[in-house]
Amino acid sequence: MKRIILTLVACCSIGLEIWAAEKPIEPFPKAKEILSETGYRGTILIYDLDHDTYHASGPAIADERFIPASTFKILSAQAALQSGVIANASTIIPWDGVVRGRQETNQDLDLTHAFRISAVPHFQSLVRKIGYDQMQAYIDSIPYGNQSIEGGIDKFWLTGKLRISPREQIQFLTNLYHNKLPFDQSVMDAVKEMLRNPEEPETQYFAKTGWATLENNLNVGWWVGWAVRDDRRLFFATVIESPNPADNFGLARIETTREALDEAFQEFE
Repeated sequence: MKRIILTLVACCSIGLEIWAAEKPIEPFPKAKEILSETGYRGTILIYDLDHDTYHASGPAIADERFIPASTFKILSAQAALQSGVIANASTIIPWDGVVRGRQETNQDLDLTHAFRISAVPHFQSLVRKIGYDQMQAYIDSIPYGNQSIEGGIDKFWLTGKLRISPREQIQFLTNLYHNKLPFDQSVMDAVKEMLRNPEEPETQYFAKTGWATLENNLNVGWWVGWAVRDDRRLFFATVIESPNPADNFGLARIETTREALDEAFQEFE
């Protein structure tokens, strides 16, 4: 999709960019109400695949770029499999022996488990093995966000210069859904399965979280993916940010999105 850069904004989001995009994004008042109750800045962007329409709690924010944090694992898992750095989804990634605060990551993990619990050190080791040149080539071929891997080979998506907008997240996800990424079919299928969340009575979610802490304690949280209900397909990219997040910050990414999707499945029939 052709884009024209409008301006680079100096504000609380580090390296924030605002982009013009061709397809309009309709306001979604109910989602705005849901997100506003959290007190966090951000947006819930929903793409109705069946009607080819975008709806957002904050349409203007949908084209701002934010650090992707662990949502980047959707790409890096595919890059690791495609490059042969890891053989398949059940291949073990060795623990580096460094004891960290998240006890569940202090062990050897297979790729699927590492993806689902968002084990940062294990994915950092994979990206280091992929290397700068090959990773840059994958990012450019998609293309993914601002395509920058400045800031260190094992942290450019955590504290470095890589940025992506909610709309770009959805475009990336729809290309994955339609098997239009520059990866083998088996690779895309494997990562789609990694995205599968535990089944629920009405809705099946394929989704990934992300959370990064930047300068001045700016916290950026994501939940991106797609939801399927009664053969309806809604893609979503929720991003929130705060310099002083409360204890509910992590849950807010997910709970607000679920509420907004419930409303969307009813309203966008």
